[in-house]
Amino acid sequence: MKKDILKQFHKGFPSNPEARVRALKITLEKEGLIDQKALDEIIDTYQNKVGPLNGAKIVAKAWTDKNFKAELIGNTDYVLKNMGLNGRQGEHVVVVENTEAIHNLVVCTLCSCYPWPLLGLPPNWYKSDAYRSRAVRQPRTVLNDFNVKLSSSKKVKVWDSTSEVRYLVLPQQPESSKGLSENELVNWVTRDSMIGTGFPKSPKGK
Repeated sequence: MKKDILKQFHKGFPSNPEARVRALKITLEKEGLIDQKALDEIIDTYQNKVGPLNGAKIVAKAWTDKNFKAELIGNTDYVLKNMGLNGRQGEHVVVVENTEAIHNLVVCTLCSCYPWPLLGLPPNWYKSDAYRSRAVRQPRTVLNDFNVKLSSSKKVKVWDSTSEVRYLVLPQQPESSKGLSENELVNWVTRDSMIGTGFPKSPKGK
């Protein structure tokens, strides 16, 4: 039956990759071969729980341990390998730090390269043509769209993620969170703050 479905899929289906994926998904759903509810749960786990939590733990540790932070920025691959976080889609990661002078923003202009082991699945907006094109040409406008307001004196640096190099933003620690434990700080780190399209937030305000 699966062979028949694949034959049907290849007959007259659109050549655009995204359209082909949608068409294949619809076909498999009709045949009862995938459960959308189960699929949504898997996607939610990797997009909003497992992945971002890994990155949040790294950021929280960097905020509280200066030696770890220096090693993380200076020897990222070694640190992630020791933590078991350098698997598929995370083979080579560069950590870029937000400071008082610089705000970093990550985009993939070609497709949707993204550090899955650290952040989970990329959000839909990250993969959109609008974000991929505007983030490079109009980074401040894009940041405003995400309600990231920066002073005119702060430089915005855009990093183009590729299949060879992926980026993780180390956001600035909020002043109001200083003095908290590493475990408490994990809850302050948002997925978007590790892409550059957001700030860390108090868990009470999330």
